[in-house]
Amino acid sequence: MTDKALFGLSAAYPASRPRRMRRDDFSRRLMQENDVSTAMLIQPYFVIEGHNKRVPVPSMPGIERLSVDQLVREAELIHKLGVPAVVLFPVTDDSAKTDDCAGAYDPKGLAPRAISTLKEALPELGVITDVALDPYSPHGHDGLMDSSGYIMNDETVEVLVKQALCHAEAGADMVGPSDMMDGRVGQIRAAFEAQGLTHSKILSYAAKYASSFYGPFRDAVGASAALGSANKFSYQIDPANSDEAMREIALDLQEGADMIMVKPGLPYLDIVRRAKQQFAVPTSAYHVSGEYAMIKAAAANGWIDEKQVVMESMMAFRRAGCDAVLTYCAHDVAKWLAE
Repeated sequence: MTDKALFGLSAAYPASRPRRMRRDDFSRRLMQENDVSTAMLIQPYFVIEGHNKRVPVPSMPGIERLSVDQLVREAELIHKLGVPAVVLFPVTDDSAKTDDCAGAYDPKGLAPRAISTLKEALPELGVITDVALDPYSPHGHDGLMDSSGYIMNDETVEVLVKQALCHAEAGADMVGPSDMMDGRVGQIRAAFEAQGLTHSKILSYAAKYASSFYGPFRDAVGASAALGSANKFSYQIDPANSDEAMREIALDLQEGADMIMVKPGLPYLDIVRRAKQQFAVPTSAYHVSGEYAMIKAAAANGWIDEKQVVMESMMAFRRAGCDAVLTYCAHDVAKWLAE
């Protein structure tokens, strides 16, 4: 009597064996549902004034603030690896920060100079810019503040439109309003159309949460000290809410957004999934500084395998529905994929 018969199991037990397809590399590859490629990557860069300058960001190991000449050098490397786009975050001196945030739309400012220089050097590389006022405000908020400390919506939108136009006219392929002011996508789109910038794209941070994962980024752009213990609850989404994010995304699409962003990334993959299923539009997520810093810290202590964890994270974004991922790991991922 066989063991199967002894224990009352049929000869065909089990009827299906999913592990058969997992046994060999070729069969695992045949049934792989998603893949990670350089085509999904966006590399962020922090840009500073000066020449031949590279300033490390202590809370983000491996990340540096770059002068424009060094930005071009790094962008050339990542372009050769097949990464299609970069996003620029200017770091402005405190002396240039004013209550009216006029530096945000100065055509001679750091951001437009970086854009035009980069596009001249690498015309095929997609250049995306951040549209928000925190690098230019003395208080570290994304908009203009009234006497009570409230971030004003409509007055801020007026400045954001000027900032977006400044970036597009300097050569930016896509602008990324990350401020979460109501109606700003529609106003930016209308301004683009009025100026004949019909091909300028809008990547809307449509679902940006009031998250605690942004700390290292604020260090990098020099907003941490200004913001202090204040929060951005009055304009960023409550982490408890999901339906609200869907309403925000719907509004931005109606107003003319070409692609949507969910921020942060991994803790909000449920939002990515809902958005992709509900709207079926180009969808991205921001693998933010806090997520990056945690991976780096754990890897430095030998607790995880950095490459494996990063690649698994990229696959998680893809599986959830991301067409693109803005990640500080983009350069590393591209190198690993090329190996």
